[in-house]
Amino acid sequence: MQILPGGTATFLLLFGLFLGAFAVRSALRLYRVLRLLRHGERVEGRCADRRTVDRGPGSERGYATEYVFAFRTRDGRDVEFTDRAPGPFGFEVGAPVRVSYDPADPEHRATVAGPGAWGPVLMPAVFTLVLGAFAVGLLAGFAAMRGWI
Repeated sequence: MQILPGGTATFLLLFGLFLGAFAVRSALRLYRVLRLLRHGERVEGRCADRRTVDRGPGSERGYATEYVFAFRTRDGRDVEFTDRAPGPFGFEVGAPVRVSYDPADPEHRATVAGPGAWGPVLMPAVFTLVLGAFAVGLLAGFAAMRGWI
């Protein structure tokens, strides 16, 4: 019994496109972080809070640790934000961090990536490379099954 029309070829195409979409999403996140590191304003900030967040009943790991960072912009506004994957060991509350932010939208475009916290760069890079490689392999398998290569 075939679940998908086209069988294996359709599975390779759909799964390859699915993984490719996540690879592109990770690449865009990496681009935004690198752009902030190159062109953003840099100020000193601190880890304002470390909290445990419930991921819901359907997740394998039910809880995640979320870090909240705070800084003051050059024009005097106080901003708090969360950053993804701050590093393998996280931060203690009150620890100083270097924040790079976009002056046009500091609430939504800020990162702690840099010396001592390369997680926001490394995680999207790893996801981009690994998922991108799998997506290319699956799509090449699809093309080979169709006789295109």
